Amino acid sequence: MEHTTPSTTKDAVAIQKNMRKHVILRDEFEEVKTLVGIDVGYDLKNNMSKCALVLMDADSLEIKQSVIAHEESPFPYISGLLSFREAPVILKALSVLGKKPDLLMIDGQGVAHPRRLGIAAHIGVLTDLPAIGVAKSRLCGHYDEPPPSKGAHTPLTDKGEYIGTVLRSRDNVKPLFISAGHKISQETALKWVINSLWKYRLPEPTRLADKLSKYHKG
Repeated sequence: MEHTTPSTTKDAVAIQKNMRKHVILRDEFEEVKTLVGIDVGYDLKNNMSKCALVLMDADSLEIKQSVIAHEESPFPYISGLLSFREAPVILKALSVLGKKPDLLMIDGQGVAHPRRLGIAAHIGVLTDLPAIGVAKSRLCGHYDEPPPSKGAHTPLTDKGEYIGTVLRSRDNVKPLFISAGHKISQETALKWVINSLWKYRLPEPTRLADKLSKYHKG
C-alpha cells in the first residue's frame, strides 16, 4: 500500500478507516533477528520533521545501524492524525536501510487509537512489516493503574475492545502504553517490549531513537 497525504481532515479520517481494514492483530512473522526503533521529532517553527531509526540485533540489542532523515512536514499537527505528519519521513528513513528489519518498534500508538490506526499500525500496513506502538501517554481507552513494580501491567480497553497494555517498565515510574500495530498480537507485542527493557523507562530501541530524533537549538 502506498502512502497518501490527505488534503483535509475529513479525507484523513476516511483514509484511516480504510487502512484499518488491513491491520492484522496476530503473529505473522517467523524468526526476529533484527528490530528497528523509530521516533520522530519536530521543528515546528520551520515545519520540519526528523526521523531517527536505530537498527538493532533482536537478541543482544547491539546497535547495527542508525539513520536520520529530514522532511518538510506535509500535514498539520492534529491529535489522532499525526501519522500523516510522520509517515513520509519514517518511510524516507526506512528506505535508507539496506535490508528490511524483521520488527518495527515505533514511539506512538498502534491500535490504541480512536480509529485503531496509530502510527505503528499506519506504518505497519504501508510497509507490510510487524510493528509495535510504544507510547508514553494514553490517547484513548480505560485502564486500572498497574502495581508500582517493574513488569506489572493491566489491559487497556476501549468500548469493550482490548486495544493494548499499560506497562510499568521500571519501579515507580509512569507506565507505558503498548499496543500492537500490525502483524503481531497484543501479547507478543508486550513480550518484545519487556525483552527490550534495560534500566530505563523506555525500551532500548525507542529510547535511542528518541534521543537521536530531537531537534537541538543552537
